[in-house]
Amino acid sequence: MININDFKKVELRVGTIISVDEFSEAEKPAFKLKIDFGGFGIKQSSAQVTEHYSSDDLLKEQVVAIVNFPPKKIASYTSEVLILGVDGHEGGIMLLVLDKPIQNGAKIS
Repeated sequence: MININDFKKVELRVGTIISVDEFSEAEKPAFKLKIDFGGFGIKQSSAQVTEHYSSDDLLKEQVVAIVNFPPKKIASYTSEVLILGVDGHEGGIMLLVLDKPIQNGAKIS
């Protein structure tokens, strides 16, 4: 089990998706996303969410992401943050999203 100090090491932040592109080189269907985290900058991520979302659905959506994992290379793309979602909903991933807008970069606690 982890304790509260372990959990506090995980940097969870809110960001707004500002661009969405198809990720044709990915092994599984995915999008390339650019996400604005306010004072923490614009980061990129890959998301395997094509089962439930179109690029239009994702654009301007606020998401929750882990911003302090090391970058991960996926095909020719470097994913800098891990967007949080729920696996298993009718065969695809559903994103954790906010029900009201909040400032980009806000910390989840």
